[in-house]
Amino acid sequence: MTGRKRIVSGMRPTGPLHLGNLHGALANWVKMQEQYDCFFFIADWHALTSDYEDTAFVSQYVRDMMIDWLSVGLSQDKNTLFVQSHIKEHAELFLILAMITPVPWLERNPTYKDQIVQLSNKDLSTFGFLGYPVLQAADIIMYKAHGVPVGVDQVPHIEISREIARRFNHFYGEIFPEPESLLTQTPKILGIDRRKMSKSYNNAIFISESPEDITAKVAKMVTDPQRARKSDPGNPDVCNVFEFHKIYSDGETVDQINSSCRTAQIGCVECKQIMARNLIKALEPIREKRDYYQNRPELVDNIIVEGSSKARKVAQETMEEVRSAMGI
Repeated sequence: MTGRKRIVSGMRPTGPLHLGNLHGALANWVKMQEQYDCFFFIADWHALTSDYEDTAFVSQYVRDMMIDWLSVGLSQDKNTLFVQSHIKEHAELFLILAMITPVPWLERNPTYKDQIVQLSNKDLSTFGFLGYPVLQAADIIMYKAHGVPVGVDQVPHIEISREIARRFNHFYGEIFPEPESLLTQTPKILGIDRRKMSKSYNNAIFISESPEDITAKVAKMVTDPQRARKSDPGNPDVCNVFEFHKIYSDGETVDQINSSCRTAQIGCVECKQIMARNLIKALEPIREKRDYYQNRPELVDNIIVEGSSKARKVAQETMEEVRSAMGI
């Protein structure tokens, strides 16, 4: 790992991971573990920013998330895999950064405004929700990361982290590098109702689901809204099922579906059945590895303990520098 640039990223444990998580982040993480010194963490404190009323399932979600990570190919030998709350230094650095972060920086965060609207069923008028970009900055700069893999919509988050690091360095000396946004390419993949795939929308296909459940969900997927009958020509360009074919079916099948749909030689039901079979086949290696780790909870717990111990050593060194620079 020596000489490699370091990257940091995390996920909130709010339930099982779905195909959007797989293609939006995890697939890129698996590739990056071969190129970077990777610190990937389960952000259980971040989960509290919006789900603070019911925390009973967080610990189980943490273990399930680690199982999902290991199942898709993340290696505890190639990465530092840890749980945020196991590293108490994150809370200390968050407190220090909160003292120097101007409130307007947080109020102009576009995600803050969007989430207030989208999660109107929850009371998000808390300091923790407003200040989560500060905790996120602490998560990132704690490990002096070169970069953070993100989609385009997350770039403003990293910019706030850069501003906070810059402000700390201005006051106390050059301790933290400013992390860069590492833009990642992700395929277009939506939920079964053509909205963004999300647990909260109840439209997700989870990577841990059984073949039977996957088949049932695929059968409900929205296709070309203008195609009322099998005899009508379809338009794969506006069909979410076809986007899944591009990912999970071979090139010959994709070409055949494309042509047959446009000429009404194949109906949506058959198209979905073909895609479901290919999706199930593609997820089979993940399911097998998931069963392996699911049946070995002690092994998973040991991986979490070892990874968190490794991360904490780095965090402790960073906080010694921070305290020394501040004279506290």
